[in-house]
This record gives sequence, C-alpha cells and structure tokens, in this order.
Amino acid sequence: MTDFHYSTDADGIATISWDIPNKSMNVLSMEGLAELEAHIDTALGDESVKGVIITSGKPDFAGGMDLNVIAKMKEMAGDQPQKGLFDGIMSMHRTLRKIERAGMDPKTLKGAKPVVAALPGTALGIGLEIPLACHRIIAADNPKAKIGLPEIMVGIFPGAGGTTRLARKLGAMGAAPFLLEGKLSEPKKAKSAGIIDEVVPGEELLARAKEWVLGAKDADLVKPWDAKGYKMPGGAPYHPAGFMTFVGASAMINGKTQGVYPAAKALLSAVYEGAMVPFDTALKIEARWFVNVLMNPSSSAMIRSLFINKEALEKGANRPKVDDEKVRKLGVLGAGMMGAGIAYVAANAGIEVVLIDADQAAAERGKGYSEGILDKGMKRGKVTEAKKAEVLGRITPTTEYAALSGCDLVVEAVFEDPKVKAEVTTKAEAAIPADAIFATNTSTLPISDLAKASARPEQFIGIHFFSPVDKMLLVEIIRGRETGDRAVAKALDFVRQIRKTPIVVNDARFFYANRCIIPYINEGMRMVREGVAPALVENAAKLMGMPLGPLQLVDETSLDLGAKIAKATRAAMGDAYADGDVDEVVFWMVEEGRLGRKTKAGFYAYDDAGKRQGLWSGLGEKFDPAGDQPDLIEVQHRLMFAQALEAVRALEEGVLTDIREGDVGAILGWGFAPWSGGPFSWLDMLGAPFAVAVCDDLEARFGARFKAPALLREMAQSGKSFYASRASMAA
Repeated sequence: MTDFHYSTDADGIATISWDIPNKSMNVLSMEGLAELEAHIDTALGDESVKGVIITSGKPDFAGGMDLNVIAKMKEMAGDQPQKGLFDGIMSMHRTLRKIERAGMDPKTLKGAKPVVAALPGTALGIGLEIPLACHRIIAADNPKAKIGLPEIMVGIFPGAGGTTRLARKLGAMGAAPFLLEGKLSEPKKAKSAGIIDEVVPGEELLARAKEWVLGAKDADLVKPWDAKGYKMPGGAPYHPAGFMTFVGASAMINGKTQGVYPAAKALLSAVYEGAMVPFDTALKIEARWFVNVLMNPSSSAMIRSLFINKEALEKGANRPKVDDEKVRKLGVLGAGMMGAGIAYVAANAGIEVVLIDADQAAAERGKGYSEGILDKGMKRGKVTEAKKAEVLGRITPTTEYAALSGCDLVVEAVFEDPKVKAEVTTKAEAAIPADAIFATNTSTLPISDLAKASARPEQFIGIHFFSPVDKMLLVEIIRGRETGDRAVAKALDFVRQIRKTPIVVNDARFFYANRCIIPYINEGMRMVREGVAPALVENAAKLMGMPLGPLQLVDETSLDLGAKIAKATRAAMGDAYADGDVDEVVFWMVEEGRLGRKTKAGFYAYDDAGKRQGLWSGLGEKFDPAGDQPDLIEVQHRLMFAQALEAVRALEEGVLTDIREGDVGAILGWGFAPWSGGPFSWLDMLGAPFAVAVCDDLEARFGARFKAPALLREMAQSGKSFYASRASMAA
C-alpha cells in the first residue's frame, strides 16, 4: 500500500502527493515516513529534478500523526523504551532535516533544491511539521481549513521539530498560542501570524508552487536559523527581553496547568533550552523532552482517552448491529434552555427540527436562542448571513403536536416532573410515525419509570445532554429495561450527526455522570461543614486538575437544584440515605437566598455583573474553620476517590459496560482531571494495591462511602489493572 506518490514533469518538477488509500484524511505512519524519505532521496539524487512540491491528493493535507502509532511507540521500543523512542524520533528529525537542507553545501549554504509545501486544506500536527521543514509554505484560500499544532490537547507536544521550528520562526511569544494552547487558524490568519508564507486561490495552488520552485534562489532556501547571525525573534533566554518572556511563560503555564500537565512544562523546557544552542542540538533537546513526556503515564492515558477511545466511541464502537438510523426530522418538546440548545445543534448539523412548546411565544424564544448563537458566530467571522438563514430555516417553532408528523426521532426536554413528561409523551406518540424513536432528556429520573407512559417502551430511550448543549461535547445515552437495540442505534447515530461524543449506560439512579459528580460536590460541602477551610477545598481540587472546585461547581448548577435532588433522593432511599450532613449546608444556603451564580450569591460572592469576587465570607462565619487543617493530599484523596469509587461501582453494577465510556464520559461530562485519562486510568496509575490502601484508611476515618469496591480489591490481590484486564478480554 502506497501513502506517498511520486511523479515528475517536463519542467523538472517532482511532485510528492500524500494520498492514503481508503482514508478521508492523511495521517502519518512510520511506513509512510519511510516512503516520504525515499521519494526525497530520489528527487535529490536525480540531476534532472529542479525542485520538489509536497502536496496532497485529498481535499486536506494531513490530520497529523497516527496517534495509535504514538500510543504503541513505547511498547515497540523493546527493553530500553527511552532509547528506542529517542532513536525513532531522531530518525524523523533526520528525514525532515533532509527536506530542509535539500542537498545544500553545509559551508556555502548553496546548491539546495527548492522544496515547497502546497496545502489544499487542513494541516495539523505532523501535517504542519513537514511543511515547516520545507522552504516555503503555500496554502489554498480555504476558509474551512485548519492549520496548527494541537498536540498539547492530547497530552503531548509537537515532537517532530514543530516546537523548535515554530519557536525560532515566530519567537517564543509569537509561537506560544500555537504551541501551548493548540490554537488552530484558517489559512489567511495563519499567514498573518507568520506560520505560512502565501495564500492563493485553490485552483492556482500547484501552479503557484511550481512557479516559486522555478524562480527560487539560493538565498530563498536557507532557513533563518541556518543563516549566520540568526537571532531569535523577541530575544533568546539570555537576552533581557527574552528573559522576561520566558519568566512570564513559566508563570502562565504553572498558573493554567497547576503543574499536573507534564507536556506543557516539557514543551517550554524544550524551547528554553533549545534557544541557547545550535539548531541541530535543539532538535535533540526537543526529542529528549518528547521522550520524557511519552514515558509519563499521563500522556499515554490522555492519548488513549482523548483520542483513541473518544474516536472509537464516536465511530460506534458499542453500536448495536442494525441498519443505518440517521435522523431526518427531529421533534423537540420544550423550548427552554435545554430544548432550544438541542434544536440548535440539530439544525446546525443539517437536520429539520420541529420545536414545540405549550406557548407559541416560548417556542419562538427557543428559536431565538439559535439566532443569538449564530449572531455571535457572525461577529467572530465564523458564520455567514446565508448560513444563519439556512440554520434558522430548519427550525419550526409551534404549539401543534401534529407538526411532529414525519419525525423519526423526538427528544423531550420539558420540566423534570414525571407527570408532565408522561403527558407530552402520550401527545407526541399520537402524532409521530409508529416506528419513530422517543427520547427523554433527563438528568435524574429513571428511564424505565418514564417509559411506562409510552405505548412503545422498546422505542423509548434516554438521551441526556449537558448544559450548555452547544458547548458540551458529551451526550449520555441511557438504555431502559425495555429499550431495544434499534433505539440505541438511533440515539448513537443522532449524536454522531450533531458531532458530539456518546456513551451508552444502563438505567440506574443518576445514570453515570451525575452519579459520580454528586459525591464530588457533596464531599466538598461535607468538608466545609467539618471545618475544612473552603479555600483549601477549592484549591485542592484545582491542583488535581479539576476545572472547577466543588463549591464553584455547585454555584454554577444552582443550590436549589441540589436541594431538590437531595429531597428526592432521601425520599427514594429512606434509611439508606447518608448525606444528611451535606443537606445541612445546602438547605441553610437556600434559606439564606444564596442559590448560586444565577442569583449572584452562593458559596462565592459576585458583583452586579455576576463576576465571581472570591469565596463568601459568611461561609466561614457559619462553619468556623478548624484550627488544625488537614494536609493537601488528604483533601485531594477525598475529592478524587469520591468520584472514582462511584465509577467503579457503576461498572460493578452494570450501569457502565465499558471502561472507555467511563473515562471519556468523566473527562467530557464533568472535567475529571483530564491529565489522568479518567477515573479508571487514574486508578491504574495509582495501582490497585495503593488505591485500596487509601480507601481502607479513608473508610476507617470518614465512613463507608470510601469502602473499596470488591472489584478494586480483587484487582489489588491479583495484581491486575482495569485496562490490562480489558485488553486480555478483547484478545
């Protein structure tokens, strides 16, 4: 199988076209890299070849390195993984350096053959690192194309020279958004930033590339860092301006990552150290830091969860084997914030939507929610007037259930009241086709109970969206006791259509996400009641990589909702209910009128604009902080194990059937420490014996909620781990 195709024309231009068979996007494998190098050798060794164009036979250039290859690099490296990884990465550097030098005399810097990258569309990761090694980068004027280095988002950093080249091309400050934040740009903005050199109409791309090759001079082929007298833009670390840049960058990274994301720190180290040595030495430094990151279990876990597992779930890893169930026409019942959000993401994905509410004005307001999002997109230049009209034209706001005729999926998003939900279920089923699937968007009510109102329980399913719908990536699909495979397939296909990530769980109280996040919130409030300083609780969570501390999270979701859930849970569980001490905090806050951000008063104080001003002083007056505060690790263990143990119990009880869904769902659903790869990955990092020992200690001091699940204890005794067990089962 050939990934790169080589041809020459009558003018002596060699074209290397990247076009992997049977794939919509090019991704680089080690075999592909060897092919590319062989073609470069052919071009450099052929006297009739005047220059080289590297391009793509697809609409896009490349989506990056095949992360499945990166995930396996360590195990492929043999008994000396660090050495094997370093040697493999340095071989990539040699190939790209060969492109960059292109046969030039090392002393005179003359005699090279011009190499130009012609990008028809998106160029990400290694798909930009290869062009950065070329002498010129020309991109087609394709506003849908994305150009950048997003590796930091999955726990690594650009390790094929992208870090070193971009930092030397733009300077540390200029490169920072693209390296440390993974910022992606369309071609014209990438040119403005200095990442690429030209943007031309798509139909002129190859002609312009050929024109440049034929007109290139020796001076055009010498990279700035290879020329004598090169100085790093903005200053190197030993330059006064450069010194301040790196001091500021270090502070920024530690402030944003709290020290738990190793890739960001390693990236800055590679840039800092590399800026003080010759370019080829800098590549070795980059390779060493890249190996350091690959050897860190965090990077493996992030790649596995945020790329491999996430992609597998999005492609239907757990989809029942039934025929295509794509949604053609969607009905949404309830035009409140959730219903309006669901209507928007569906219409934006090209699906016709009927948005029903009891009041026509409310239905119109629901459609207006989409208009507001689109207007914001227009201000940012991401949405055109035509696109806005097209999306809004797909949404029909109405009070008439008869408009649901022809809908193959209906999502109910009305008030969280079983009677109200039962009423709209009956009305909708009277209007929709007999084979239509009915879904309820609920975060707490059991699906199997709600399905009792349906005449077709096998076609009744839960589709739980997270708020705000347009921004949250996760959708939790809940299979009721009688839900059939076709309903599950329909829900999965719908989630794929709206470009979100699904997990499928079985029906149980709070399903999976809320089941795990509520103990986290409760543990934070419980500690405040015990006298743990609120600031210690919040910062302990953030230092573990949680995006929000438990108290801030309660404020965002609202305390009156927490009180409502607590009352319902207590009524359902009776004597088994164990959160009475938490309720003392919640109910007191509600009585004080401090319901969270929506009332500009909660665990935090807010200004008139709703901006957080710090923790509310009255909290410490009500729950006086103890003189002796617990150490940081203890607080962190309580917050993290409260979530992770609930995830394990969900797996034990069959609510979760796949740990991949548990990890991906935890990160995307409520932000479980992304650096860890999710609760199951985190427990594997700790090791089951250590995790059980911590549980035993926490249980003895704080209660049965920290009792180690039998599955975890069994793993501790047998020396197993969650992912090793899954791999052996899959084999």
